Amino acid sequence: MGAGHVWAINSRENQITPWSNDPVTDPAGEALFLHDLDTGATWTPTARPIRDHGLYVARHGFGYSSFEHAAHGIEARMVQFVPLEDPIRITRLTLRNTSGRPRRLSVTAYVEWVLGASRATTLRHVITEIDPGTGAILARNPASVAFSGRVAFADLGADTTSHSGDRAEILGIDGTMAAPVGITDAPLSGRTGPALDPCAALRRVVTLPPGTQVEVLFLLGQAESAGAAQALILRHRAADPAATLAAVTAHWADLLGGVQVTSPDRAMDIMLNGWLLYQTLACRIWARAGFYQASGAYGFRDQLQDGMALAALRPALTRAHLLRAAARQFPEGDVQHWWLPHSGQGVRTRISDDRVWLGHAVAQYVAVSGDSEVLDAEVPFLDGPALRAGVHDDFFLPTVSDDSATLFEHCARGLDQAIAQTGENGMPLIGTGDWNDGMNRVGADGRGTSVWLGWLLIATLHAMAPLAQARDPARATRWRAHAEAVRRAIERHGWDGAWYRRGTYDDGTPLGSATSTECRIDSIAQSWAVLSGAADPARAATAMASMTAQLIRRDPGRGPGLALLFAPPFDASPQDPGYIKGYPPGLRENGGQYTHAAMWSVLAHARMGDGCAAGRLFAMLNPINHARTPADTARYKVEPYVAAADVYATAPHVGRGGWTWYTGSAAWMYRAGIEGLLGLTRAGAALHVAPCFPRDWPRVSATVRIGATRLEITVHNPDRTGRGIAGATLDGMPLAPQDGRLRVGLTGGSHRLSVTLGATVAPAQS
Repeated sequence: MGAGHVWAINSRENQITPWSNDPVTDPAGEALFLHDLDTGATWTPTARPIRDHGLYVARHGFGYSSFEHAAHGIEARMVQFVPLEDPIRITRLTLRNTSGRPRRLSVTAYVEWVLGASRATTLRHVITEIDPGTGAILARNPASVAFSGRVAFADLGADTTSHSGDRAEILGIDGTMAAPVGITDAPLSGRTGPALDPCAALRRVVTLPPGTQVEVLFLLGQAESAGAAQALILRHRAADPAATLAAVTAHWADLLGGVQVTSPDRAMDIMLNGWLLYQTLACRIWARAGFYQASGAYGFRDQLQDGMALAALRPALTRAHLLRAAARQFPEGDVQHWWLPHSGQGVRTRISDDRVWLGHAVAQYVAVSGDSEVLDAEVPFLDGPALRAGVHDDFFLPTVSDDSATLFEHCARGLDQAIAQTGENGMPLIGTGDWNDGMNRVGADGRGTSVWLGWLLIATLHAMAPLAQARDPARATRWRAHAEAVRRAIERHGWDGAWYRRGTYDDGTPLGSATSTECRIDSIAQSWAVLSGAADPARAATAMASMTAQLIRRDPGRGPGLALLFAPPFDASPQDPGYIKGYPPGLRENGGQYTHAAMWSVLAHARMGDGCAAGRLFAMLNPINHARTPADTARYKVEPYVAAADVYATAPHVGRGGWTWYTGSAAWMYRAGIEGLLGLTRAGAALHVAPCFPRDWPRVSATVRIGATRLEITVHNPDRTGRGIAGATLDGMPLAPQDGRLRVGLTGGSHRLSVTLGATVAPAQS
């Protein structure tokens, strides 16, 4: 619709322009107003804030957005992007006169300043001024706690003719951006300073003979000082914006071109070949913001999981975040569940799975990158008060401890604390929530347990034990023994007859059981029974079949279908699982499709060798398939090119997507496709190949570029098995599989791998 939320350093605490989270009115916080000085017509090149009857075209690419609109005999094209290194948003507006007569237009760039977390709380403090060196408008918020010294700026170039820092002058006392009373033939007043309703309005006049065009550059950003802001403005006025944009697109092409897939499922290829990694890095790891939430914070478990998807192609990014996350741990082993990086403030909780995810992510990183030296990196702890009895969480600013330990020791303390938090039934205590934060009262009294957390803990202990063997063999032995004890406990107390339970409440009542009136079966307890590698194989197969039968909803009349988190949703039962019950039944975590969890099911199907089930479920979850027709699009209502956190499962909103962009499901969807279906996993200086895709796919190809190695992979499926390596050649020479997978060294240069699947294994049932 037009320009969105702009921020610097922290997307919540230091917003430059407003973040609305208003899907109904979708208000704009900035605009480029076009005004015909002869006819008095006023319009915008975007559909917000002024929308006429012409056609608006919006395109979103990797690192840029473009908008096109033709009205009043003027073709307008606007491209917006951010340079790789500089805190500045560039808007490149091109105007072309198609009217056949000379045109005189004014262009007014308008921005409503925030410079904090909320315009309502900052507008009384923002002070504006005109920079004498550039003519740009500068803005400060001296009342800001963390960012008081920073200077925001808005610049329309050296040809700017008039300015204003007074919002009332542009919109009027009761005016709106859709009807700005100050966009007239008269110049702006030049009024800036304190005690205004702060904005930046900059105007210039352009003359366009018939058939000619003009380019206008609008710069918006923030720097550490007025001098730094002036330097940024002058540098980008002089720079070639096309070259700056080319550098941005080249950056993304390099990352997103690391793996390129061609399969019979074109919709899958589109997501795997760019959008999922782009969503993960740009939105989840860097911005930590989206339309539905401007967080600015790091979630302890959240970005650890996101980083796992980047470990193969950008290990340095993953490594840096592992150390960043470890530094948010207290000596006892628990962590800040989330924290604000600019201040260090965060929340200490009794949520149980955070302390396991660090070891899980570190073990995966070491396995993928081969960088075991990271385990010896020294990282400090945090100091802060322990949670008092009966207190679930505490938000405060901890201090950095004088004590530090290796990254391995940080992982170990988290796992040791998880082991210590074991219930009477031998399974881990759920605390005030595990992966599903909404189940915060299942074990609030300290007795409820989690089957899912048991599977995650087992998987992590087995992954970390080999890394502990040389550093602390006694720990390695203890970890393996505890993993086995948890496995036995789950098989004894967690099996419900046809699936695994989700856990137990404080009073011992089963959660996720056939005896439950609500949440009878939960997806993640079944998928992680497989992903942990610990469950009884026959039971795991039965559990996945139960999950498919009871949680996968196919309805051709309502789109591709839904993969529910659990069923039935919480509603009227006397059990109190927590705030999850506050969601309407069938929405978000309360029994809707929670895509993050559904991706684990895709990986579990692939791990079991059922490529048909994995491929069908991946296609069901693919957002592209939710918007193939106008009716589908009207139902889905959100972007079809990025993963959505959830899809509603309750009338009248069945099939409606929610919470796009800022969701960890993007990273897991990438891994489900690349590691699950295609079977491509990096292992240090080698690439492992073990495909498991639908039997009816005749051929899949992929180009993998890691470092100096380029590998062209072609997988043939003549026997329609979808898995099982019958033969392979690397650069024409035979290559034998080991343990059911091929190992290809990343030795540099370009190579061709040809793989033939065959009936050396019995095909899985569809």
